[in-house]
Amino acid sequence: MTAVLRTQGLGKRYGKRWALADCTLDIPAGHVVGLVGPNGAGKTTLLNLASGLMTPTSGSITVLGGRPGASPAQMARVGFVAQDTPTYSGLSVADHLRFGARLNPGWDDGLARERIARLDLDPARKAGKLSGGQRAQLALTLGIAKRPDLLILDEPVAALDPLARREFLQGLMEAAAEHELSVVLSSHLVSDVERACDYLIVLVDSRVQVAGEVEELLATHHRLTGPRRDPARLPADQHVISASHTDRQSTLIIRTGAPIHDPAWTVSQISLEDLVLAYMSMPARTGDRPALEVLR
Repeated sequence: MTAVLRTQGLGKRYGKRWALADCTLDIPAGHVVGLVGPNGAGKTTLLNLASGLMTPTSGSITVLGGRPGASPAQMARVGFVAQDTPTYSGLSVADHLRFGARLNPGWDDGLARERIARLDLDPARKAGKLSGGQRAQLALTLGIAKRPDLLILDEPVAALDPLARREFLQGLMEAAAEHELSVVLSSHLVSDVERACDYLIVLVDSRVQVAGEVEELLATHHRLTGPRRDPARLPADQHVISASHTDRQSTLIIRTGAPIHDPAWTVSQISLEDLVLAYMSMPARTGDRPALEVLR
């Protein structure tokens, strides 16, 4: 599997505070990847490191086989839409396209103008007069028209209403398919990941708790409900992700690729939200790494 983004023991520290520590992951090419996790997991710091906006304090990171921001050629291969979908309020839509053309050697002006027309954005209108959804679409257009190999988006729809979010994600999926983009999309909204992504990474306290294709993850995770039982007594190939108990009943979420034959259990499917929450609630492992005081 070719990795578009690979980290090993990656860390970023501000003074005595670690924003990301001991992060190791591989993000595969050819997917729309959903990066999810709680506030403070390190998602924004990771993506800023991947885009070359920051340099690591420890560990290593490669993007498309090179060091982020190492050269103009490397930077041209990566598109980045930051959390606040940055646009310049005093510049018109057309000014943004001219700005993009000037800064990006691989700029596809035809693609940019066709997308602006399809979105019914007035080229003469200043960005400060656009709605939040329109500004997000303009920022996405700038990222796509750069013609990158990897497009990174850091919670680009967090401030949008549900309709604007749906339209943005629809445009993203269409662009990823049409231009064969690898995409990494961070979000705290599981519904966005469910709608747009085919690969999931759950990041908690800088650690990857689970990663894989969404379809496979849902097929191999199950909810077991039955008489109260110690999870340690389950077969070795049934990995317990979360467990809750009453006086008489146990409810477990497990991961296994094997059939579940025990007739005492009622087996049911879980949703993507169930899966994400189960991994987010797993206890942090901090014995072999620095304490994280402040995370972004």
